[in-house]
Amino acid sequence: MGNSKEEKRKKRKRSLIEWGVILAVILLLYVTGWHTQVLGTLQRGLLATGLIKPSVPELTQDFPVASMDFYFADKNGTVQSLEEYRGDVIFINVWATWCPPCIAEMPSIQSLYNNMQGVDNVTFLLISMDEEFSRAEEFMARRNFDLPIYHYRSRSIEAYPSSVIPTTYVISPDGRLALEKRGLAKYDTPEFEQFLYDLSQI
Repeated sequence: MGNSKEEKRKKRKRSLIEWGVILAVILLLYVTGWHTQVLGTLQRGLLATGLIKPSVPELTQDFPVASMDFYFADKNGTVQSLEEYRGDVIFINVWATWCPPCIAEMPSIQSLYNNMQGVDNVTFLLISMDEEFSRAEEFMARRNFDLPIYHYRSRSIEAYPSSVIPTTYVISPDGRLALEKRGLAKYDTPEFEQFLYDLSQI
């Protein structure tokens, strides 16, 4: 009987120590900011399975007209809108450095960007939601990404209502919303690359 109580006490103590270590690690990750990187890395592993990818629509369908009321600034603070890119296929990714899913999908977007370099009228706009744009620039430099990034200014809530990040939009050359994907996805698939290429030929 005594031994049983002693064993239970030891198990409880061991369990408390284990939970204490787990909580300490979690706290350390959050305090240092490493949790974003760790979660992003885990989610990138999930993306590598190829199970999470955007659903490519048929180009024969009638896409809704896209609002061009989406504003963003370049590194010099010059504000632009989607209107300036009308005539191109526009790939818009709304992201932030503090968002693990955004970090997870970024390598696939970089790969897609590299693979589409030979197509003249495909424009990539990565719109950072970070309050300090320098964080987005530092993130890109640290990861050796050369994606074109911009700083979010405003958008039409009616046309772009998503509060989820990451959210990706694809607009056709004739100004129609061909795709909206909320949440992370793997974009450097042959199907998605072909979708962008075919859209650019319209």
